[in-house]
Amino acid sequence: MNKERISIDEFGKVEVKVGTVRSAERVPETDKLLRLAVDFGEESGPRQIISGIAAYVPEPSALVGRQLAFVTNLAPRTIRGLESDGMLFAVGADDSFAFLVPDRTVPPGTSAH
Repeated sequence: MNKERISIDEFGKVEVKVGTVRSAERVPETDKLLRLAVDFGEESGPRQIISGIAAYVPEPSALVGRQLAFVTNLAPRTIRGLESDGMLFAVGADDSFAFLVPDRTVPPGTSAH
């Protein structure tokens, strides 16, 4: 797979932060979508993030309290009528799917460097 390369300056525009999942539930009438409320330590409170990970998370409540990596500076988008203000940052697919997680607890909103 030959992907276009980007400059370090372009890469620097991507903001990846650790967020703590405060709630997680299936989006009704969908097979793939979960609605997450994610705490990034922002004054405005948790952000709503819609993610197509239901196949990898049999019990959405198992995500509550977990710290995961998210891209936080994407323009919000509407998915199935719900605004999503960020994107889960994970790797793999099918049997290789995995969340990217810190190896110890960090404050919500901690930036990746």
